[in-house]
Amino acid sequence: MVAHSNMVIDGPALWLDLMETAKFGGTPKGGICRLALSEEDAKVRAWFAKTCEALGCTVTYDSMGNQFARRPGSNNDLPPIMIGSHLDTQPTGGKFDGILGVLGGVSVLRALHTAGLTTVHPIEVVNWTNEEGARFTPPMLASGVFGGVFTQDYAKGRADKNGITLGQALEEIGFVGQEPCGQHPASAYFELHIEQGPVLEAEHKTIGIVTGVQAMRWYTVTVTGQDAHAGTTPMTMRSDALWAAARMIDGVHHIAMAHGPDGLGTVGIVNCQPGSSNVIPGQVQFTVDLRHPADDVLEGMEKKFYETLSHIATSCETQVSIEPTWVSAAVHFDSFCLSCVESSTEKLGYSSRKIVSGAGHDAVYVAKVVPTAMIFVPCWKGISHNEAESAEQPDTTAGANVLLHAVLQADAQLQTA
Repeated sequence: MVAHSNMVIDGPALWLDLMETAKFGGTPKGGICRLALSEEDAKVRAWFAKTCEALGCTVTYDSMGNQFARRPGSNNDLPPIMIGSHLDTQPTGGKFDGILGVLGGVSVLRALHTAGLTTVHPIEVVNWTNEEGARFTPPMLASGVFGGVFTQDYAKGRADKNGITLGQALEEIGFVGQEPCGQHPASAYFELHIEQGPVLEAEHKTIGIVTGVQAMRWYTVTVTGQDAHAGTTPMTMRSDALWAAARMIDGVHHIAMAHGPDGLGTVGIVNCQPGSSNVIPGQVQFTVDLRHPADDVLEGMEKKFYETLSHIATSCETQVSIEPTWVSAAVHFDSFCLSCVESSTEKLGYSSRKIVSGAGHDAVYVAKVVPTAMIFVPCWKGISHNEAESAEQPDTTAGANVLLHAVLQADAQLQTA
């Protein structure tokens, strides 16, 4: 390990930060509703900036509203080592998804500040705008612009259900900077996160060394039939869009099961029209989320998906259209950054396992332009995107300690590379 190997983060202070920030958008059930660029998001952003400034950081914003809290190094000509995640949540989100990565970064800043240690590289903690995609779709919009996946015009033009664009919302809350998004250099990027799955808890592992993120594809499916009177149209003469959609949804499930155990298929939203109890549905629209760690297997799942839905539509005398809405290829994280996480975990004595992330993260897009790695810690029953989301203080402390030492090791080794 590098010098200062006995340094640890202040676990109780990190926990206090998690509980304090949970008040911004807190719900009666103990969760958080803090949609991107909302009033609640503006408040937690201001808290983040104030907290980091008190630790000697300078806080800046780029043109997508990404926040960068920078602690100077001894050689400020070097690109910074970045730590980050996001502060926005789902409408019924929890206290840990995303924000643990940001506050874990704050805990690293606090440890360095308390120790009076100046790293060689500047250290920056980043809050990425609109990771969740709950208000503006698709998710990970700002990190996607940073990584060159989306254009800024596309991202800022995305509108919420009320027709307000991301660009308008960003201007309204006032967290927009002059630096063009994507022109912010970095030497390495580390992201701490709850697993959002049950594996670490089930195997009694404290740290997940995340080797990559599985491939994902999203679609919007529209099934068109003929709305008609429920009491006068014989069953054999119907073009029932909902019956066809139900069979298609079952087909999605079977495709995922046939590509198990890693294949996943989810229908998350279903809209049925005209929405009357005595009218045969004439149109149904639903979303589909297909995932697998291997791009080639996911390609096969997609092919079967198109074939299955087309066959069902024909057999039900309906029509179907499938619109791809998001594609994210499988990601394999940087070997050097992974070695920093792995060796730090071993020397700190935490139990661990290598793991592939089932969920998307800002690290997916950042990894396209910056060497990247992720660290997972367990969450209760694997529950996330839910007000019941929970993690244990010893685990959040352990994850932040691994984060601290991975950053210190990267700082020591990158300067001699």
